[in-house]
Amino acid sequence: MNMNELQDSLPQIGRVEWIGVRPERYEDLKAVDQVEVQEDKGLAADHFQGILGSKRQVTLIQKEHLQAVASYMGLEKVDPNLTRRNIVTQGINLHALKDRRFIIGEVLFEGTGNCAPCSRMEENLGPGGWNAMRGHGGICARVIEAGTIKVGDEVKLAVTAMSTD
Repeated sequence: MNMNELQDSLPQIGRVEWIGVRPERYEDLKAVDQVEVQEDKGLAADHFQGILGSKRQVTLIQKEHLQAVASYMGLEKVDPNLTRRNIVTQGINLHALKDRRFIIGEVLFEGTGNCAPCSRMEENLGPGGWNAMRGHGGICARVIEAGTIKVGDEVKLAVTAMSTD
């Protein structure tokens, strides 16, 4: 298989473990069971919602990476709220979705790049939090087609999803 074929073949299907929205900048995220997602804007009720054309309309992190960060920090677990990411997934490598289109529930996203940690990780996770998050910050995405996402929804590469329907 060539590189494009490898990138278009991601048989793993993940799922949404947690969703959080932050109505105002610097506020804690509020965990929700479902959220409306608006095309080219992001999650309704999130302070980033409405920034047309932004490459960071939605942020995603893997539960597996939260476990790695907790290990680096000597913690039992890391509360997803502390990472300031909107969606926690499990069972799929989010970095395989970077620069690809993927589906969560009814929504079509496009992975736009890595979601680097901000300096708030030192405050939220403690000393060393920023370095613990390096390489484990997840990805950013923009919304291509709107809809609703819920905790428990599947996360899958769009090519894979279309070829099996």
